Amino acid sequence: MRRNLEDRNIRKILRNGDSYAVTLPIEIVRELKWIKKQKVVVRKSGSKIIIEDWKR
Repeated sequence: MRRNLEDRNIRKILRNGDSYAVTLPIEIVRELKWIKKQKVVVRKSGSKIIIEDWKR
């Protein structure tokens, strides 16, 4: 069952062992040209989480 357009970016938090995961919308991953096993940086800014490409 497909979600409505306004609900497309609503995601659930999943638990995998001692870690948590959130799936990202495929449109965003394709737009950023991210690939499988790519390294990213996760940081907190106020009450938001920011995910950025890892720079060497």
